[in-house]
Amino acid sequence: MLVPFPITCFIGALLTDLAYVGSANVMWSKFSIWLITGGLVMGGFAALAGIIDYAGDRRVRAAGPATLHMILNLSVFVIELFNAFVHSRDGWTSVVPTGLTLSIISVALLAVSAWLGASLVYKHRVGVRS
Repeated sequence: MLVPFPITCFIGALLTDLAYVGSANVMWSKFSIWLITGGLVMGGFAALAGIIDYAGDRRVRAAGPATLHMILNLSVFVIELFNAFVHSRDGWTSVVPTGLTLSIISVALLAVSAWLGASLVYKHRVGVRS
């Protein structure tokens, strides 16, 4: 139940980055940093739950995509942590080009991770109790 929060925040940050690039209105840059920060806070809780699930259930570890799924999610967390520092700068450089690029990379990795997560649930039946 924790996973949708950081996903929504990080996608929202990409959208507000794009709005900032299109308008140069500093409000969008501020929205981005708040969304990234919220995504990191909730992502920390989701990561903790995911690591406990991964370490505590050998069915999860045995599923093929589980390790890659975890690595991608942790990579997104680290990228967004760096992105928060980039977005904390003032002016145009808080978003363009590095912040926008990091947001795009993060959302792309989230898409791959979501595909793997769906595979874990629907193909490997991880997390589904009989």
